[in-house]
Amino acid sequence: MKNLNCLVNAYKEQLNKEDLPYAYTKLIKYVVGLKTRFSKTFAQEFVFGSIFQGYMDYTYFYISNEYLKNRKLKFGLVLNHREMRFEVWLLGQTKQIQKKYWDLLKTTKWVTSEEIPQYSVFAITIVESPDFNDLDALSLEIEGELELITNEMLASLRMLD
Repeated sequence: MKNLNCLVNAYKEQLNKEDLPYAYTKLIKYVVGLKTRFSKTFAQEFVFGSIFQGYMDYTYFYISNEYLKNRKLKFGLVLNHREMRFEVWLLGQTKQIQKKYWDLLKTTKWVTSEEIPQYSVFAITIVESPDFNDLDALSLEIEGELELITNEMLASLRMLD
């Protein structure tokens, strides 16, 4: 593995190209705008948490309601930077909660892997190839998919009660 000075020099080189920090800033601002928009659109169904920028890997915010909170669960709307796609994650308050719901949902369409993901119960891709040249259309697409997926996920969870 390269030493830290070598890695920092490569990092600095990328930052000096200007496109990387500019694109990153635009992506973060876009996700902040989504949170603001959805806080209004879905105000009756959900409350929204702060934006987490991650380590240039994921940018996300939490989505919750009383039903999820009572089960120590929440959704996350995630911009996956490495794959450059939008995902909805079901998250547990602890690893034990995540494992419990992963086990309960293993036989559903939601769990598609043999191993529990590192950060969530499961992740569903909602926009595979976002078109950042048309942010209005992208926002509408994410909004529609978010509403559809969260409604379906909540229905699946309620069936476990």
